[in-house]
Amino acid sequence: MPTPVQEPWPWYIAGPLIGLIVPALLLMGNKPFGISSNLRHLCAACFPAGIPFFRYDYKKDSWNLFFAGGIVAGAFIAVNFLHGDGAVAVHPALQQELATYGINDYSSQVPVQLYNWPALLTLRGWLLLVGGGFLVGFGTRYASGCTSGHSIFGLSTLQWPSLVATICFMAGGIIMANYILPFLLRL
Repeated sequence: MPTPVQEPWPWYIAGPLIGLIVPALLLMGNKPFGISSNLRHLCAACFPAGIPFFRYDYKKDSWNLFFAGGIVAGAFIAVNFLHGDGAVAVHPALQQELATYGINDYSSQVPVQLYNWPALLTLRGWLLLVGGGFLVGFGTRYASGCTSGHSIFGLSTLQWPSLVATICFMAGGIIMANYILPFLLRL
């Protein structure tokens, strides 16, 4: 008998837990929250005499590397030990819409029709994964931070640039989900 599909944590549990990260980090020494800076920290640690951009005291923010490692470890534990058979609960209306794009396998954390090795070697795969990855990396650098840094930490500390960045993130997400992604999925 297959393991039943597990529902995500309700917003009233997950939201406050995420929100409590900000005051905890502020109390632990005014530490900023964000994930995107970790790649720079890793490069600075691995290539200390290399590119001038990576010559800085990364050790003062090394706690953030442990935080990012915890995210990876937590995701691994959740998927492999807590999530059962890996099937994802998808609302029936969304299933109908996704079926129009040829997506109907929900046995994994991500749609198998999009995220597999043969799919990567297609035009659509390159546009979604490589192109999308480049745009996310460029946007993170251009906005001086990622969505978690701006939307969770920046907004809670009342930073105007974070409000502007969050509005742009949301607008970009809405445009991508409703116009660009449906076009790419039909390729």
